[in-house]
Formats: sequence, C-alpha cells, structure tokens
Amino acid sequence: MESISAFILAGGRATRMGRVDKGLQPFRGLPLAAHVLQRLAPQAASVTINANRNLAAYGALGVPVLQDELQGYEGPLAGLQTGLRHCATDLLLTAPCDSPFLPADLAQRLYDALQAQGADLAVAATLDSDDSGATHTQPHPVFCLVRKSALPALEAYLASGARRMDGWYRSIKVAQVLFSDANAFRNINTLAELQKEEESAANPALKDVASCLAAYDPDALPVRSAQRVIRDFVQPVRGVEKVALRSALDRVLAEDVISPINVPAHDNSAMDGYAFAGSQLKADANTTLKVIGTALAGRPTALKPGPGECVRIMTGGVMPDGCDTVLPQELAADLSDVAVTIAPNTVRSGDNRRFKGEDLAAGLPALRKGKLLRPADLGLVASLGLAEVPVQRRLRVAFFSTGDELRSIGEPLADGCVYDSNRYTLFGMLQRLGCDIVDMGIVKDDAASLEAALRTACECADAVITSGGVSVGAADYTKQVMAAVGDVHFWKINMRPGRPLAFGRLRSNGHSAYLFGLPGNPVAVMVSFYFFARHALLRMMGAEAPADQLLRVRSAQTIRKKPGRTEYQRGILSSALDGTREVRITGSQGSGILRSMSEANCMLVLPDEQGNVAQGDMVDVILFEGLL
Repeated sequence: MESISAFILAGGRATRMGRVDKGLQPFRGLPLAAHVLQRLAPQAASVTINANRNLAAYGALGVPVLQDELQGYEGPLAGLQTGLRHCATDLLLTAPCDSPFLPADLAQRLYDALQAQGADLAVAATLDSDDSGATHTQPHPVFCLVRKSALPALEAYLASGARRMDGWYRSIKVAQVLFSDANAFRNINTLAELQKEEESAANPALKDVASCLAAYDPDALPVRSAQRVIRDFVQPVRGVEKVALRSALDRVLAEDVISPINVPAHDNSAMDGYAFAGSQLKADANTTLKVIGTALAGRPTALKPGPGECVRIMTGGVMPDGCDTVLPQELAADLSDVAVTIAPNTVRSGDNRRFKGEDLAAGLPALRKGKLLRPADLGLVASLGLAEVPVQRRLRVAFFSTGDELRSIGEPLADGCVYDSNRYTLFGMLQRLGCDIVDMGIVKDDAASLEAALRTACECADAVITSGGVSVGAADYTKQVMAAVGDVHFWKINMRPGRPLAFGRLRSNGHSAYLFGLPGNPVAVMVSFYFFARHALLRMMGAEAPADQLLRVRSAQTIRKKPGRTEYQRGILSSALDGTREVRITGSQGSGILRSMSEANCMLVLPDEQGNVAQGDMVDVILFEGLL
C-alpha cells in the first residue's frame, strides 16, 4: 500500500537470547527479523529496521536501518518516534523483530479500521482468557498503524518522561482491531522458545497443516488441496555425503557448487578466423590487415598486433593483447597467407569474442543446492576441475502390497486371485527417482500382519508406500491400525482414477517415516504416486521440485468428463497431418486396465472445472518419458 511505510522494531535491550541480537537469531534458515521483513514487505511501500547495535548485520537484509534518536532509553516508543520522524508516507506500520508469524493482512485490516473510525492509530488485539475461563480483549501495542500527524502527541508524552507503549493513547483517537488468530502475534523471547519453534517446524502435526485450508473436507478434497497439505507437511531428510563425480548422477546437491576458476579462463575466440582491434574497421570501405602470426587453442601467444595488423586465431585461442574482435575466416572478402580484407558491415567491433568468466566467474555458484544432477551437470562440474560433489544421502523407501487375493510371480494362481503388479510398477518409479528400495512383499489382510509390517517399514525407511487397503471395505484394517501407529489421515480425493488416499507420519520405537497409502487398482497406484507421492519424495530428497510441465495440445476426439473432479486420462500424443500435435485417449479408462498405461505416452490432465471435451479443443498433457 503506497500510503504505508513499515518499521521493524529491533532496538530494544533484550538480553534473554544471549549476546546475539534477538532479531539476528537464526530461525528456519533466516534471521528472525528477515521473517518479519518477508511478511511486511508485501504490505507496505517500504520497510525500515530500527536497531541500535549490529547495524551492518541488519543492513545486510537489504533495507535501511535507523537508530533511536531518543537518548537514554531503548524501547519500542523510542523506535516509534524515530520511525515517525523519518516516515516518507502518511502512515507508519510497526511490528517487533521477534514475531515471525504476523498476519498477512495486518496492514489492510488496521488501515480499514483507521479510515472507518477516523482514528489516529489502529492497534491489533486478540481474545484472551484468564484462569477462571473469562475472556477479555488483549491489545498488542507494538502491532499498530499510526498517522504521521500523531508525532507531536507522542513527543509530548515522551517529554513528560513516560515510556509505556500504550500510555500515550489518551491523547489520540485509537481504533482496536480484533484478530482471531492469537498465535500470529506471539513472539519468541528465549533460546528455549526458539528451539521449540524449530522442532515444531520440523515436525508439524498433520491436522495443523490441514486446518490451514479453507473449507477442509477429508471426504471431498480437491487435488490441489491434498497436494498443498502434503507439500507443507513433508520435510527434507538430513544427511550429506561426498561422492565421486561419476557416482553423482541423479543425486541431489547438498550445497552450492562454487566455481574455483573462471570459465573460460581467458578472453578467447568463438570462431576460427582473424583477431584484431575493432576500432580499425572502416564504415564505408574495405579494411585490409596484415597477418603477423597464428594463435592456437591451448597455446597463448605473445603476438601483439599493431595498427593495420591482425592474428590468425583458432576457436578457443586466447585473444592476443590489443584484440577485441574476430572475423570468421569464411566472411573474409579477400584472403592470403599474409593479409585479410574485410568488407564494410561484415562484423562489428567486439564480435565473436568470449570474455573471461563469461560462462562462470570464480567464486560464484555454478550449480545450486537442491539441483538434481543430470549428465550436463556432471560435465559442468568436470569443467571446473572438481572430482567430488556433496550430495544428500539417498532416500530410503519401503513398500508393500496388501490383499489376500494377491500372489507373487512364480506362485500358482488360485481362483479369485491375481498376480501383484503394483510392486513392480512402484519399484520402477522409485528406481527412476534414485531411491534405496526395500521391497517388503505382500502383507495379508489382518490387523496384526499390517501393524507389524508398518512398524518394520517405519524403522528401516524414510518413507513407506502401501498399495491397497485404503478404501472402505470389510477386510480393510488399515484405518484402525494406522491410527495406532501414527498421525495418518484418510482422504477421498476429487479425482479419477485413485479416489482413496491415506497420508501421514508413522512412528515406532523412536523412528518415524512418512506414509503414502495408495489405492489398490494398478492405474490408480501409478496416478496417485505421480501426482502425490513423487513430489513429496523429491522434497524429502532436498531436490528442487518444479511444477508439472504441461503441454497444451489439441484433442483428436470427444472426451466425456464430469465437472467437479480432476481426471487423469491415459493418452497417446502424436503429430497430425498438418504438423500440429494432437492427443487421443487409449480407450477404456478403467483404473484396473494396466495395459492402457503401457500403451500411453502421456496423460491428459482435466481439471475440476473442466466438462466434456469436444474434438479440436485444447487440453493439457504431461509426457510420461522420464517420469514413470
């Protein structure tokens, strides 16, 4: 909001955090004040920090820093006075440096109250209860929006020697704004509280994460909502190891790779041709230069051409002193062993010269933490002369199928039984992700067997994936067992195929693991894995997990689709006669038809709001290659 400046109060004398300023204490990877800054920045035209020590450290957060101008007192009113004196807008929004959870709509709600009531100051408040259970309103004076015109009243109050943050309210008109979430205004005062918050962030309760969704309904959960809960709940595993470059393929970088050298190491030629000073080029006539020698790649030369001279140079050759331009030899108007002629407008000064450090500069990151290393990345690291890279330890995933009707390959197939295909598709998808895999086979449909399997999996893996047993059936003991073993929620996702899904965290004998309870139908298993489990596993690996890359293509046929749920239909992407790409579905889309997944090369993504698709309509598809 252009009329509001924000001011972070970090100028107090609080010493309960030790020698380090409270606002500079590390919290979830950033200083406390940085979290407050991130919350305030979208709500104001500018943000400034009020601090009296460690000014350079606060300044490193990228905003101005102001010291108190009131001598002999370091408290919030001194900061408020300084902020109002230097405020470039009509309104000043304040918040303390130790409250990283402040509301995203703090400024808007305070502003609305200020305007509606014609007040000089609007202050946040919440409901609190005493020991008897009676509730009362609790104001939070350091969370306020104040008019710059109130500065004289504040200075008169301070001149009287008074210092209470809300003591000057009697001389101005105040509006109180009630917020429902008291936790948004809590501050972190001690190192013990800081550690507790860190532990809470690393191990959030699933119900707390799910409760952040508007209209959360586990019996009718949209795909996007389920994906968001899983993303916010899952945390990366810890553990770093250094591996040889040839063993790093498909591993996740645990730290930035910093270039120890400039690439290229010298200014060099991008072409085979002739190097010279571009200032010699004539605009309206031929330029003829004498060739005084040759510069080869890997062999720096001491040649230094003067006026009217050039050096023949090979691709990658170090640019001779005084040269800044290269004429590709095929563009020469006339050429001999001793001279080259350049026609007007053939090249411009500076053409075909690669600068030192142009690809990578020494001391800067060549690859960022979280990068999933591909073949090109191995070559890039090798070009820096590095033989090893730090990577996250491999993710360990245990999986099993449930069902009395299932048989393993090699066993006789009795009436009513089927061979277990899910473990093989899961094996393939987990292998593609580079996980360490624990195949626990088939688990029978009884509570004791299921609980034993879950506990064993939890104690040996970071994540557990089951197939089958999450629907509502007479022999499905999963819900009861999982309630005893961990914090697990059962959802009905508004999607097809794969409606039932269980997700949460298992605990056993001091170990914990994330659980993904997938449906039993073969296609539903693959779809659920790709759109829910895969992204979560990448996050656990510490990898950057970009959004699904959708292609917009034309439908070659009419497709029936009900609005209100997301559908994933198997498709075959091909080129039409006019050269455009089109997609058609593989036929029947039943969730038990595994053959359709084998025939398909992509999946159509038809979102909740989508209805029937007419022939020729544009639809979104995701290519299978490299994913499943």
